[in-house]
Amino acid sequence: MNRRMHPFRPLLLATLALTAVGCSTTQTNTPAAAAKPAAAPTGPVSISNRAMLLFDDAVKSFDAQKKAKAFDYPSLERKFKAALEADQNLAEAEYNLGVIAERMGKPDEAKARYAAALTKKPSLRQASDNLAIMKQNGGDVAGAVALYQDVLTRYPDDAGSRARLAEIYRQNNDHDKAMELSRAALMRDPMNTNALKVMIRSYLDRKQLAMAKLVALRAVKLDSTDPELHQAVGLILLKEGDAEGARLQFKSALEAKADYVPAHVELAQLALAAEDFPGAEEHLRRILQADGKNAAAHVDLGIALKGQGQYDKAMQEYDEAEKLNPELGATYLNRGIILHKVKDAPERAVELYKKYVALAGGEVALNAEAPVFGLLREAESIVQAKREAQAAEAQAKQMEALQAQQQAAMKAEEAKQKGQTPPGGATPASGTGTAPQATPASATGAQQSAATPAGGAQTAPAQKNAAQADSDEPTDDLL
Repeated sequence: MNRRMHPFRPLLLATLALTAVGCSTTQTNTPAAAAKPAAAPTGPVSISNRAMLLFDDAVKSFDAQKKAKAFDYPSLERKFKAALEADQNLAEAEYNLGVIAERMGKPDEAKARYAAALTKKPSLRQASDNLAIMKQNGGDVAGAVALYQDVLTRYPDDAGSRARLAEIYRQNNDHDKAMELSRAALMRDPMNTNALKVMIRSYLDRKQLAMAKLVALRAVKLDSTDPELHQAVGLILLKEGDAEGARLQFKSALEAKADYVPAHVELAQLALAAEDFPGAEEHLRRILQADGKNAAAHVDLGIALKGQGQYDKAMQEYDEAEKLNPELGATYLNRGIILHKVKDAPERAVELYKKYVALAGGEVALNAEAPVFGLLREAESIVQAKREAQAAEAQAKQMEALQAQQQAAMKAEEAKQKGQTPPGGATPASGTGTAPQATPASATGAQQSAATPAGGAQTAPAQKNAAQADSDEPTDDLL
């Protein structure tokens, strides 16, 4: 059986995310690479020397860990807490504790730290930025806009807040306002790649691929270490039909950041399309390593395993996907294919195909040429053929049993007849058991024929007695 069955997979989100400076919660749920502690405090508030020394030591530890690419967040947290305990007015320490809390997956604590930092020092722009970004990513768009506008009121030349406001307008399909804010941000900071990313997305939304590509290539020249920019170029090339060029860009994104999930997503999709199932499995496992609750990734991993003939493992992935998201139709479709094509269970496959159609919105919502309908018809025909074969087999067994009964009855009748004397039949005499033999007529072999009288009665031939047997004379028989 051909194991390379057509894969049906859900669309994994591989969008171009807006990375926020100092914020670890991005639209792709990946930590922001640019998050860093605030610099040494400045301003009219006097900070104790002890607190300043402790703060400087904590910042040096952060820089060393960043260079080694190995962060010990609990250790950094203790150091910044010691600085803050030495002087509660140290707003920068409060802010840095917010950054660390966010990186450790404690969003509520991070928000509280940023708010406290702003209370102690309202001019601490980084705290406003991060708090606004967290509100934006959490769905509180109005709260985020208010904070961005407050930053712009305090800092009219701030490019970062303009770029983030531009993204909010783009998400609300106000592309004119988004482009206006992006250009304003670039006028104040020509190196602001966040503004360029907004412009790329806006052009892509409006299917202006040439302009999107032009801006993306410009952005890559500004910062070739940003994985999002390589990802943007890759997505554009993919839309242009250049799959190989797109693959190279996605790999460049991973070279910039090995755990960049959107690039793994796109490379997994390309591998599945090319039936490179081991390659797809590698990327999908990296995706699940970052997000084990990604139901779509579990479905795609099942497809990759199925392509390698590992059907039972594929079924386990589909089971996991169903637990995470029971409404994901691709789970039932792909499970049905294995039951239909491999496990010889077309009845169950028919149920799963129908469930997929229902979750997709019914036959009206699906294209009439959708592959699921062909699979459904094929599975139903197999089920019908099985039923007909079972009925024919049952009928054949009934006929066989009936014939056996008839043969048994015939044998019983024959046995009964053999045990009775035939009507009119004499019992043979003992001896040889042969009938008496006729005596030859004469030595010459001439046989006398019987004469027929005029009256019509046939007379029996004359019999010779024993005395006459040796006589050569004819016998006169007188009537």
